[in-house]
Amino acid sequence: MKCPQIPSDLLRSNSSRLLLNSETDLAFQSLLLDEKRAWLMVGAKDRVILLHLDSPNREPQEVKKIKEGMKHCRLAGKNPETECANFIRFLQRFNHTHVFACGTGSYQPVCAFIQLKAGAKVNFTHQRKKMQAFYPWISLLGFLDGELYSGTSTDFMGSNAAFFRSHLDRPEQNYIRTEQNQDDWLNEPVFIEAHAIPDTYSQEDDKVYIFFRETAVEAGQWEKRRIHARVARVCKNDIGGKHSLINRWTTFLKARLICSIPGLQGTETHFDQLEDVFLLQTRNIQNPLVYGLFTVSSGIFSGSAVCVYSLAAIRASFNGPFAHKEGFDYQWAEYKGRIPYPRPGTCPSETYDPFLQSTKDFPDEVISFMRTHHLMWDPIYPLHRTPVLIRVNVPFSIRHLLVDRVETKAGHVDVLFLGTDEGKVLKVGISDLEGRGSQEISLEEIQVSKVIRRLLLLLKPLRQELLVSTAKGLVQLSMYRCELYGKTCADCCLARDPYCTWDGKSCRAVTRAQCPNVLKTNPIHQCLDAAKGELGSTPMAEEKVIFGVQNNSTFLECHPPSPQTKIHWLVQRSNTIALEEKPLDSRFSILEQGLLINQLTQQDAGLYQCQGMDSSFSQTLTYYKLRIIGQQAMEAVTSRLGKNAETQGNHHSVTPVSGLQLPYKGYSWASGTNLVEFCNALQQRKRLRQKVWTSRWQQHPSESKKGRVRRQPGSSGREEGPV
Repeated sequence: MKCPQIPSDLLRSNSSRLLLNSETDLAFQSLLLDEKRAWLMVGAKDRVILLHLDSPNREPQEVKKIKEGMKHCRLAGKNPETECANFIRFLQRFNHTHVFACGTGSYQPVCAFIQLKAGAKVNFTHQRKKMQAFYPWISLLGFLDGELYSGTSTDFMGSNAAFFRSHLDRPEQNYIRTEQNQDDWLNEPVFIEAHAIPDTYSQEDDKVYIFFRETAVEAGQWEKRRIHARVARVCKNDIGGKHSLINRWTTFLKARLICSIPGLQGTETHFDQLEDVFLLQTRNIQNPLVYGLFTVSSGIFSGSAVCVYSLAAIRASFNGPFAHKEGFDYQWAEYKGRIPYPRPGTCPSETYDPFLQSTKDFPDEVISFMRTHHLMWDPIYPLHRTPVLIRVNVPFSIRHLLVDRVETKAGHVDVLFLGTDEGKVLKVGISDLEGRGSQEISLEEIQVSKVIRRLLLLLKPLRQELLVSTAKGLVQLSMYRCELYGKTCADCCLARDPYCTWDGKSCRAVTRAQCPNVLKTNPIHQCLDAAKGELGSTPMAEEKVIFGVQNNSTFLECHPPSPQTKIHWLVQRSNTIALEEKPLDSRFSILEQGLLINQLTQQDAGLYQCQGMDSSFSQTLTYYKLRIIGQQAMEAVTSRLGKNAETQGNHHSVTPVSGLQLPYKGYSWASGTNLVEFCNALQQRKRLRQKVWTSRWQQHPSESKKGRVRRQPGSSGREEGPV
């Protein structure tokens, strides 16, 4: 196997390990981790791979190549490389000894049990259609309490999609699905995630929440094709209707998820392309937080955003008014008529009515209402009605999201791991999420792969590691790299990584961060040595001497230690005593990596300090002494070099230029007329030096050869002369 295109600096660090690599694109589709037994199962193209994490030298076990229906797929005109294959889209534990796996089967979906005993032995079950996607890139699967929930295309052409529930241990029992060919149920959906969430203390009230995006049926006929993000829900004990909606969901409701940036005069910029969902468990299992990743792309605007929703807001929408079509123009509006009992969408349970034993006991009025009223009128807004993270007009798009909650002394911080389509993992901290307003801090940006490909991410919370799949490999990353933040207490604390703290000697990882608030930390307080009463050892910035040429440009480099550090430049002129702010002059430009000064003048000479400001703490990062070489001095230098070149060309000799040892040689200069002449003179000077040595050898050949000794056999003396 050939090593994939993983950056060498990442592989050299102790915070990463290459688990799997291949010369070909394995097309990773799913990951299943067992941290206690330290194995990882990978679903890929035509294969399932088993990795032993505690034995890195042990060869991965490849479960029998699973190729199904390839001949039929190719005859149908599908692509043999990207479509006619068995993409293993679903891996989930069935019990202690078996894993349930499903694949696309070259447009003939198939599922199997993988037995985990001595090695990896595979036992296939019979095919179960309508349980898995026909298309390798469209599917949703969830295995909940022995039942398989799937959102998938149901035909070979991919024109009809549905949301199913099948009984894995009771295959003879009928499945439940959404109504087919009904756009108000589902309209070109792309399914993302499905999660079972309890509503009350009674299991009979448990519901399954489905997150997807679709073409909005409520959009006006004159509007452009509009995609909306959705969340739908069904009751886990829904078994369909008795006289109508037989084998169909009788509790299926859906609402719109809003993730937008508020603008002027009530306008909003919407992120409607739902890409990923992460359910963050809290202390109350009935109220987890829903993290949603959204994107938007248009001719003038593109970007990604993360919004966070509470289950209370989602439930409020489902308990609110319904939407329906009314009026002569048949427009969507809020339904204000009578709502039948029990309320549509309610699960049959003793909580609401002990006489309702199942959905088959629902009155016909309720079933009839549910056939035409699936959409809720009130949309669902995120916490604080604004995204917690926004990335717009950047050269990448975020495609995958994972969240880890870290408890600190001041509360908790949610750490987001974001996978981009250009092979990067972004690490971002979100603090004070449920307070007055969340705060975001960029912690790290890791280039995992040079291949532009969507990443699959998987958290290993017990070992605090992150699994990242690339196009041709699988990399294990540490969730923190504290040693990279610096060698001082201030640097460690200012990094604001909730996984890291200062232990008195180095920046290291702990379970609880020392800084009480990672977004409002002050190193002066956190790093104060109680015994000495002074700030820990902070090395002084080294003074650097820089030469600039009058009327040209120079660049003073300064790298901020962290993304949240703000850079300020202070200047002490040669004719002043005190430091002052950078002058408000168009010639001075503060760039991301330093200060650019155009059209240098003699008055620009002096001391330049680059200071990093973070909250109320500041430190000097770089210290420059800028000296200006005047225009007349440069002209004299270039003129003298030109004369030397002319003299050397006529007399084959050179005048010593010991007085021209220029300390500014080797610096990069901006292009200009005098600068070009100066550079040409330096090149001419180098060529003349070579000519000097050549001419010396030509003018004094006898002297140069004098003193050579040849030893003759039997001779003890020294013989001089030409050879």
